[in-house]
Amino acid sequence: MRLSLFLSLLPALLAAQIAVAQPQAPAPEAATGRTVKTLGTAQRFMAAAANPLAATAGRDILRAGGSATDAAIAIQLVLNLVEPQSSGIGGGAFFVHWDEASRKVTTLDGRETAPAAAKPDRFMKDGKPMPFREAVVGGRSVGVPGTLKLLEEAHRRWGKLPWADVVAPALKLAEEGFAISPRLNGLLAGEKDLPKNVLAAAYFYEPDGKPKAVGTVLKNPAFAATLRAVAAQGAETFYKGAIAADIVATVTDHPTNPGDMTLADLAGYKVEEREPVCGAYRIWRLCGMGPPSSGAVALQQMLGVLEGQDLRRMGPGTDAAHWFSEAGRLAFADRALYLADPAFISVPVRGLIDRDYIRSRAGLVSPDRSMGRAKPGDPPNKRAQLLAPSDGIENGTSHISVVDADGNAVAMTTTIEDGFGSRLMTKGGFLLNNELTDFNFAPEEDGKPVANRVEPGKRPRSSMAPTLVFDAFGRLYAVVGSPGGSQIIGYVGKTLVALLDWKMDPQQAVDFGNFGSRNGPTELEKGTEAEAWKTALEAKGHEVRLLEMTSGTQAIVKTPEGFLGGADGRREGVAIGD
Repeated sequence: MRLSLFLSLLPALLAAQIAVAQPQAPAPEAATGRTVKTLGTAQRFMAAAANPLAATAGRDILRAGGSATDAAIAIQLVLNLVEPQSSGIGGGAFFVHWDEASRKVTTLDGRETAPAAAKPDRFMKDGKPMPFREAVVGGRSVGVPGTLKLLEEAHRRWGKLPWADVVAPALKLAEEGFAISPRLNGLLAGEKDLPKNVLAAAYFYEPDGKPKAVGTVLKNPAFAATLRAVAAQGAETFYKGAIAADIVATVTDHPTNPGDMTLADLAGYKVEEREPVCGAYRIWRLCGMGPPSSGAVALQQMLGVLEGQDLRRMGPGTDAAHWFSEAGRLAFADRALYLADPAFISVPVRGLIDRDYIRSRAGLVSPDRSMGRAKPGDPPNKRAQLLAPSDGIENGTSHISVVDADGNAVAMTTTIEDGFGSRLMTKGGFLLNNELTDFNFAPEEDGKPVANRVEPGKRPRSSMAPTLVFDAFGRLYAVVGSPGGSQIIGYVGKTLVALLDWKMDPQQAVDFGNFGSRNGPTELEKGTEAEAWKTALEAKGHEVRLLEMTSGTQAIVKTPEGFLGGADGRREGVAIGD
């Protein structure tokens, strides 16, 4: 074929690959933990979030002419009310932004920081790591919150509507109240520590200790007062003054597990702009958040390993799960050794996503036999560091995906870490994070320091993976992300493979059964199509565990006709737009 003819046909050829087609596997049935949801469609803009009230707030902001950033801010503040177990202004977030006019990806780090008084042995007791629950509940686990300053900085850069206007939906909901959902009620019923906090007990529970019933209208005048101050004075009122003093008192006055945060810690918090981590996958280009998040690096590594396999022909099944899990082992081995806050550790990001390095790692995978536990590699451009690997613990979170009428997009993953965070509610009506338990509890392994140990002012490593996908022409194609702690990497990776290789629509992709490995057992989601692969994977040498894998993935795909959106059927979210 002549070059000129090939070039003339290239757009059509690529468009055929990019188009969302029918999946090679049937859409999931209503299995354990999943609700069958309808694919979201829109022509002008779309917002996807973990709760219908939050997604509606985002859509209303877009209808009013707001930007994707305006909508994301409104969604986050509403989530603080309707999904308090997962995120809020008492926590932190990563913000990945696409500016359509300048064709630029920008990433903002609003991750929590350790107080200046924090020491490496913070979560050690009698020479051993503390039990997780003992470390979480109370002030010891609370990091300096970054979400509100992140939202304000994003609005300063990309907001269109006045700040007070994007705060207004949450303020109204706090004053007028909202109906408690079945999911929130169920999570409250399973809580043992939250009712011990006086303010949280009064807000979420009846006098007899039972959680307020499904449908009960929950009003939060304290949070309304906080939002009213923030709307009028900006984030500064949160980090200085009465609200800040109350945060510090809540952290330091805990009777059995106090923290050491100070007013100076809050006043000194800064949002950091990070260099995006971008790389190719087949004809696509993916961009996400760099360290202290490990999400984008691990995804690049996993997809780089998978790129050598014809996953489209392979289709969903045992062989794909084998390769995906082996890729996860390799990525998590490197994550454990190299990924941490780049202000404290030299993270060889370019070496870790180097194509030749990833190909060398892919050569370790046998098509017929699991490698078991992988060892970290030796990427180029790394500095000599005597470090020991550490896996660490992560939990909760929420994700927001938005595309506005001008083509700008936001992928924002936001968290207070564990369900209901540190179980501390402030007088301002919001819960505080337990993000410091994302640090490694033991500061050393085999006499060597670990990269993700506690240090003053440091940001704990994260697996959050807000992701933007671009087609071969550099056009925005998809906005994806998920909650799920360290399982986020696998959830987002599975969704990307389902979208890009298996040509599922975004609802089918997010709902499809989860699977993968975090360099331990191969994990398959109970009650889904993935469970059927257990025996065949065991025959390949995998140690398989069947787990509840409650992802909460939100995915938006841009097509020539508009937008398609998927909100994970394992949670109560929706993808809506006009």
